[in-house]
Amino acid sequence: MLRKSVTESFGAAISCLSGAHLTDGVVQRSKRMMLDTLGVAVLGTTTPVFNVALEYSKQYQGKDSSTVWGRQGSSLPPHYATFVNGAAVHSMDFDDTWHPATHPSGAVLPALLALAESLPSKPSGLELLLAFNVGLEVQGRLMRFSKEAHNIPRRFHPPAVVGVMGSAAATAKLLGLSAAQCTAALAIACSSAGAPMANTATQTKPLHLANAGRRGLEASQLALLGLEGNKQILDLESGFRVFYEDYVPHHLAEVSPNAPYRWVLEDQDIAFKRFPAHLGMHWVADAAVKVRNKLLAQDSNVDLCEIKRITVRVPSSRYIDRPIPETEHQARHSFQFNCCSALLDGVVTVNSFSSQLMGRKALKELLLKVHLEHPQDNQASFDKMYCEVLVETAQGKTHTGRCNTFYGHWRKPLSQEDLEKKFKSNASRVLSSDAVDGIIQIINNLETIPNCSVLGSYMQFHKHMSHREKSYSTSV
Repeated sequence: MLRKSVTESFGAAISCLSGAHLTDGVVQRSKRMMLDTLGVAVLGTTTPVFNVALEYSKQYQGKDSSTVWGRQGSSLPPHYATFVNGAAVHSMDFDDTWHPATHPSGAVLPALLALAESLPSKPSGLELLLAFNVGLEVQGRLMRFSKEAHNIPRRFHPPAVVGVMGSAAATAKLLGLSAAQCTAALAIACSSAGAPMANTATQTKPLHLANAGRRGLEASQLALLGLEGNKQILDLESGFRVFYEDYVPHHLAEVSPNAPYRWVLEDQDIAFKRFPAHLGMHWVADAAVKVRNKLLAQDSNVDLCEIKRITVRVPSSRYIDRPIPETEHQARHSFQFNCCSALLDGVVTVNSFSSQLMGRKALKELLLKVHLEHPQDNQASFDKMYCEVLVETAQGKTHTGRCNTFYGHWRKPLSQEDLEKKFKSNASRVLSSDAVDGIIQIINNLETIPNCSVLGSYMQFHKHMSHREKSYSTSV
């Protein structure tokens, strides 16, 4: 008997995994990821990117519809609901981050919830948890086949590559596809993978997650109808390997109904962001706050505008080296901006990226004093990088702050209390307090919920105010 290809071993695992394979640790971590994703998505429905995606998708309204989050009574076909809600998740770069570097939840959860609402027989919360973890598992396994994937990306945005594969795997599981159909779904999805880094720090970047979720869902539905692809898509140099030059795939172990399964999620925690910006900015902000505290401890009336020079020691990464950001999306990807915001305010929040705070004279003047340095030992890896901020005062004194691990990183995870605080702060900008509390209760008890699609209705319980009246909140 011929040995399965790597791709076929993935298809077999996707098909064979069951709720019995989920461990308590994996379930609890999944719930934290889901709650955080829903919160940042609801806040993301207040952004221009979401509004554009929604207006585009309204052209395709049909009979079979799924909930558009944050819009009372609004629904779209599952593919477009996935697209719109996926754009909301990443519209502010506030969603979770994994190592190797990707945003694992945003490509999977919107697709699963949109699909769940459209199915005649509604999946349970346990089935949602299983499918969600299958989507994470595929992403995690694929990224661990490459050392390049462990570094801050340079050529393409990882969620657009592994995210579409994760969405295909997750939705294939929820659809109950056979092993052969799961293999086909991965092959089909691979032809929709990829997005260049040049579109980071623009309004197009959130569409990377939106398209990953939508195209993965389409791939599994096409596989259900019998469409086939290359059964060695994960094996071949001309297949998934085109994305990673050092890609070395391995077969997944055969899944036994009666034996435990070792999930990638059991070995790796998730980074949850305290403010909406590229993950590297969190090291910078924490280091800058330490310097600010030293300055204030020495002189509580210190004038931060009199700072002579700011040196920021970070890894070399061109797309997050933005000395003078002009838009909120550029500011979210600017070492310089986040350093200066933290120095001036003592914290970076959702509101830091508003036009009012970005346009401050004090901030613009401080940006001109920032100089980046790239020490050789400061690796461009979210697992190994650090940040040092050195501030020279007009009086010739130097103060230094360093951050090796920020609060929220997988080595220093947010407490459950702070995670829920972040969710409430985000979701309460759009949803009623009853809806906010209801979502927390559903997620906390998800494995016992008979119909996971009830989440959709809670994601639309709108506050009685216009979007124009809503203001950004501060974060945890």
